[in-house]
Amino acid sequence: MQAVWNETEIAELGKKIAALRASMSQVIIGQHEVIDSLLICLLAGGHALVEGVPGLGKTLLVKSLAEATDLQFRRVQFTPDLMPSDIVGTEILEEDTSTRQRVFRFQQGPIFTQVLLADEINRAPPKTQSALLEAMQERCVTFAGHTHRLPRPFFVLATQNPIEQAGTYPLPEAQLDRFLLRIDVVYPSEDEEILMVSRTTQNSLDAASPAMDVETLLRIQQLVREIEIGEHLLRYATRLIRATRPQVTTVAAVKQHIAWGAGPRAGQALVLASKARALMHGRLAVTREDIAAMLLPVLAHRVLRNFEAEADGVEIAEVLQALRREIQID
Repeated sequence: MQAVWNETEIAELGKKIAALRASMSQVIIGQHEVIDSLLICLLAGGHALVEGVPGLGKTLLVKSLAEATDLQFRRVQFTPDLMPSDIVGTEILEEDTSTRQRVFRFQQGPIFTQVLLADEINRAPPKTQSALLEAMQERCVTFAGHTHRLPRPFFVLATQNPIEQAGTYPLPEAQLDRFLLRIDVVYPSEDEEILMVSRTTQNSLDAASPAMDVETLLRIQQLVREIEIGEHLLRYATRLIRATRPQVTTVAAVKQHIAWGAGPRAGQALVLASKARALMHGRLAVTREDIAAMLLPVLAHRVLRNFEAEADGVEIAEVLQALRREIQID
């Protein structure tokens, strides 16, 4: 059943989104596209894979988001010796002092939070990485036959260092597919870097001021799913996803450089992210520009290059540009 929205409420929610972006910008210098992508992912109710070299403020980015939304925040540093129970929790044996009866009680792990930062997620072995799968998809944790619900909203942000591969365990495709977007954090401009160095070498650092409460965020996440998308745009988004599959595509660049295309979950992610972007720009309907803008962050971690593409240095972005040129909208 759809909620009933009025223009005043929608306008107020739009102001809250703008205030949230402004609050994060007080802490994060530059990186406007990164902030927008992170907010799109949050408003769409998805999870984000944040990739960038050390020192670009990935952890600060996530902390500022939690501060600006007044959400509970926890950070887990992924290491090779990290165990699944270190994330989801474990059972402990307790004794009742009056009856002397011993019972097992589930001790919740750090995953029971609203914003979870999985720092350097690819440093943990697959056994530990897989502990996040059920939580990210089902928003719950099953332990010893009992299902424990996670708080709402539940938002996972995992970071990766793209240049350091020694001692890492690449995420399997099944786990990558659970991330709505992959967000690349790039080097700042010279002026932004000067300002960054100046601010961070002073006595005190600014903190993001709360700009949105949990109830408002949940309302916006509900509104995002009710944003309109025309049948022709829905067909266009689906065609783009299907055209990434080298077995059925008509795009020459895909046939030549792609080993494995995106699955149906990518189509869901593209439409949902496009809806969130439309709302962030004050629109209640998706446009072609929304779909085009979200194509790379949605597919960057879902489309796999073949050996020839890696040897020739062909990036996913180049293939997707060719895809956009050849796939037409009705």
